[in-house]
Amino acid sequence: MPTEDNRLPLLSDRDSDQDVAYESDEKVHIVGIDEGSSGVPPFSWKKLWLFTGPGFLMSIAFLDPGNLEGDLQAGAIAGYSLLWLLMWATAIGLLVQLLSARLGVATGRHLAELCREEYPTWARMILWVMTELALIGADIQEVIGSAIAIKILSNGALPLWAGVVITACDCFIFLFLENYGVRKLEAFFAVLIATMAVSFAWMFGQTKPSGTELLLGVLIPKLSSKTIKQAVGVVGCIIMPHNVFLHSALVQSREIDRSKKGRVQEALNYYSIESAVALFVSFIINVFVTTVFAKAFYGTEIADSIGLVNAGEYLQEKFGGGLFPILYIWAIGLLAAGQSSTITGTYAGQFIMGGFLNLRLKKWLRAVITRSFAIIPTMIVALIFDSSESALDELNEWLNVLQSIQIPFALIPLLCLVSKEQVMGSFKIGSVLKTVAWLVAILVMLINGYLLLDFFSSEVTGAIFTSIVFAFTGGYVVFIIYLVSRGFTSSAWRRFLPSKQTQGIE
Repeated sequence: MPTEDNRLPLLSDRDSDQDVAYESDEKVHIVGIDEGSSGVPPFSWKKLWLFTGPGFLMSIAFLDPGNLEGDLQAGAIAGYSLLWLLMWATAIGLLVQLLSARLGVATGRHLAELCREEYPTWARMILWVMTELALIGADIQEVIGSAIAIKILSNGALPLWAGVVITACDCFIFLFLENYGVRKLEAFFAVLIATMAVSFAWMFGQTKPSGTELLLGVLIPKLSSKTIKQAVGVVGCIIMPHNVFLHSALVQSREIDRSKKGRVQEALNYYSIESAVALFVSFIINVFVTTVFAKAFYGTEIADSIGLVNAGEYLQEKFGGGLFPILYIWAIGLLAAGQSSTITGTYAGQFIMGGFLNLRLKKWLRAVITRSFAIIPTMIVALIFDSSESALDELNEWLNVLQSIQIPFALIPLLCLVSKEQVMGSFKIGSVLKTVAWLVAILVMLINGYLLLDFFSSEVTGAIFTSIVFAFTGGYVVFIIYLVSRGFTSSAWRRFLPSKQTQGIE
């Protein structure tokens, strides 16, 4: 007889008119071993390979142009001293992404779908709008990063707006690859990640940063008042709101028998290994970028003025040409980062829109809509800021603030849902993990709160603007309190509880 601990919410049996992340014929079939057993099957390298993919797509958000800019500024201004923070920030990001994957695997639904069921219409629509704004802000940074790389590689022949147009076409690459199956799409992203790794490793080899200082920077925590802003930036960009939604959907690309607790646990185990490896790779790439700029510009007069737009030129001036100029190596890595992150942004936009609004649109139409949300404002940005590096850097600061504002609207619903037995069954997180997760969430939100306070204290002037900001802040805090309180009350999940006839596990 099944026990209480073996009960799982049967959320996979959904109505046919509901939007789904992947149709059954799109999922990767996991070859079974000991299919008759209800326990966790033994480890298999073949199965690990079949589960490999979603974590690497997720890890691209840790390597987007916004993160690269944070890395290079941290290296140029703080030297090697913040590498320890980069390591722990990556570990925090891994914890959040593992919770996102856990939610998707255990329930058979992704975070946007679950929010649609959890919250009333007004709250759901606010969450959707905020998530879309976060996605648009991230996409602007990613597309501009690609456009900068294209401008460099074309020796200035293609202006930013032309690079934006070229990057806008990546949604068609995405649709083309998606028609050939999810594994082909994952292979394409693997090539882009490998391109980043080779490019930035090449830069690392050319500039020869100090191995001793690198190791000390990773192992010895060090923080000074002069590097607070860079430290906040390192932590602030580890959690991209749209990426939390994305990972919970990506894990559903594998066919898992959720009627067997052992199969669900097996999937969680493999996804944990894969995500850890993927984020370790992203950490190494981020270390390459940080240490290259630490070696080149730490302690120099130009350290404070380096950004994505001029980083390649400064590297070229410092290290010269050679067989393959470092300017172009940087541009290739930046292009791979920008292209991969914009495509995953399109992917995330599909899941977010479909999940919150339950839209049954054709994928090409949804991709075009999602891409248009970001490309139109990005084109405006490119036309306005093409000739002004300082204005582009200021815009990037505002976009980072936009990302920081949105973080609670992904973190809080995630933590509330993975803590509920009505949603997760026996896979809800325990009290220790729950405490750690909430402490991490509070830490990240406080750090981003510091960033927001620092930014607005210097930027907000005038009675009218100040009044608007205070009114917005009041509503913002009230809504966050509502989301937290909602997590500790009963919700719409009662109707998903298994009946006495269907709550057992084979």
